[in-house]
Amino acid sequence: MDLLALVDFNLVARHGGFGKAAREALRPKATLSRRVADLEASLNLRLFERSARTLKLTQEGRALYERTATLLVEINETATAIASGSDKPRGRLRISAPLLFSQTAMGKIAAGFALKYPDVRLEATTEDRSVDLIEEGYDLVIRVNPAPDESLVGRAFLHDRLVVVASPSLAGAINGPMVPAVVRSGGSQTETWDVVTSSGKSRFVADPVLRLSSLPMIRDAVRAGVGAARLPISLVSRDISAGRLVHWADVDGPDIVLWALYPSRRLLSARVSAFLDFLKTAFPKGTPDELADYFRDG
Repeated sequence: MDLLALVDFNLVARHGGFGKAAREALRPKATLSRRVADLEASLNLRLFERSARTLKLTQEGRALYERTATLLVEINETATAIASGSDKPRGRLRISAPLLFSQTAMGKIAAGFALKYPDVRLEATTEDRSVDLIEEGYDLVIRVNPAPDESLVGRAFLHDRLVVVASPSLAGAINGPMVPAVVRSGGSQTETWDVVTSSGKSRFVADPVLRLSSLPMIRDAVRAGVGAARLPISLVSRDISAGRLVHWADVDGPDIVLWALYPSRRLLSARVSAFLDFLKTAFPKGTPDELADYFRDG
């Protein structure tokens, strides 16, 4: 494959047309058209659907663009770094992180990273859904208890655990296995909570009296005495210490584990490597108390 033709194909795909690509790159439109045609001939594939007024990537063209655009950027950045005699991280770094982590820690972490690596343009977005790194152009995602995925690699950097908490007034009023509960939106009519107390394992039937979309909202409602809830210990440890909430039990189940993941088929860029190291510095032990410190800062 002609690498220069591939570069020109990406240029046209990025700008959505030969004319605009030619103007942006100060290159002849005919040259770009010929190089793309040569690439199509060498691959025996049509990469663009052409009409009198529009130019649209074919399915094969989109797949080629999505898989080569980032690689070409990394090649260019590597060459620039070598030419300048510097291996400092530089370029754009796109990250997706879950809502609670973003609201709690991401702002401070992003600011610290930007101050340390001023040549990196960090862009962090909040997504509780599982984004597609390749198709949506992310360099790294932070996920909670991710399912195994052969296309992704990374490292766990933070552990948390779920506990059942309630206000002191509610804790003294509960008598029996049925518990008024504050839960995440979209759950079932009732929930069964398996827990571990100092007396051993037990089970509550949670009766959802309030459904809310975010964990901080649930915590605030529990403080007001509406019901009990299952929440990360990092989010409520300060309330427990201050007596605003009572720790009833630990939820019986696996820990909450936050992972930083990136595509396995990409070389680990200096930007991603630097951010992974920065997370390790921010959470050296990876404990709930370290995350709770961000809540205390707020």
